[in-house]
Amino acid sequence: MQKITNVEEFQAVREKWGEKLLILGHYYIPDETIALTDRQGDSLALSQFAAADETCEAIIFCGVHFMAETADILANSPEKIAKRGGKRIPVLLPDMTSGCPMADMANMAEVNECWKQLGRIIDTEDVLPVTYVNSSADVKAFCGQHGGVVCTSGNARRVLDWALTQKSRILFLPDQHLGRNTALEMGIPREEIVMWKKADGAPAEAVRNAKIILWEGYCPVHNRMDAQKAAELKTADPDAKLIVHPECEQDLVCQSESAGSTAFIIKEIQNAQPGDRFIIGTESHLVERLKNGHPELSILHLGEPHPCEDMAKNLPSALFAALEQLENGTLENLVSVPEEIASNARTALENMLKLG
Repeated sequence: MQKITNVEEFQAVREKWGEKLLILGHYYIPDETIALTDRQGDSLALSQFAAADETCEAIIFCGVHFMAETADILANSPEKIAKRGGKRIPVLLPDMTSGCPMADMANMAEVNECWKQLGRIIDTEDVLPVTYVNSSADVKAFCGQHGGVVCTSGNARRVLDWALTQKSRILFLPDQHLGRNTALEMGIPREEIVMWKKADGAPAEAVRNAKIILWEGYCPVHNRMDAQKAAELKTADPDAKLIVHPECEQDLVCQSESAGSTAFIIKEIQNAQPGDRFIIGTESHLVERLKNGHPELSILHLGEPHPCEDMAKNLPSALFAALEQLENGTLENLVSVPEEIASNARTALENMLKLG
């Protein structure tokens, strides 16, 4: 049995696999692990890599569970399996406990109950469900079953614009902040945005007047970022540009000079001029990587460091163990979505990928 305990042993086995193995790394994982990955990106970019690669025979996804599910759904469509002569691509997650609290805030029992209750108030045939990619495969499948779509923080505006050409209303799952921030950016009045609470729903009249019905989920990392702290930092350094992720609360997003996806934030820093100053409100691993990579800039994290605890589980040792499983054929960390769920989830994901 092959045992991998260090980078040298990892690289030797990795070289043997060559193009047959694709190691994906989300921007939020630790630096020492991302250095060992083949492709790095945010959720949209990594979904596109998983969908497009035609040479790999296995994927290790250094991220969280819903990301590995997405890779499995896209890489193992019936058409692609048939093209490979019936062979599935195994997708492994380095640490099987790497979940997403936001995704866990919308389970299918709750979503089905919401849909049923909405049907007593409005015609759900005229509601398009849109789910943030930070959601479980079965929530994505629910969206696909009802003609809906997945979005990321990078393409939410484009997706919601499209969705409102299909139906009069959107049920946006599970991140209330991304949904609200995007809707307001689109010019949708606040009175046409309503929060659906799992405990007691929403007032019937507010639902009837709504274009956007928000789920009450949120990202614990971005939800901790404070508008008051941002104001204090801006007062201390008025020339610093405040950039935040759209998973942050709306008051903070309104206060910022710009808000955007992880890829957007990285691009802003890459395009900056020496001496430019920034306050960045997003996950700590990314902010520290940007600081270390751009010593010519002043980059300050908004508030105390806010690492994603689940992303932090993607340690090199966990990646070593995943590759060891592939090499030995044990596949204990296999993430596989049943086709009865994957089929509808794939529809929602492909609707997103068509929009770009």
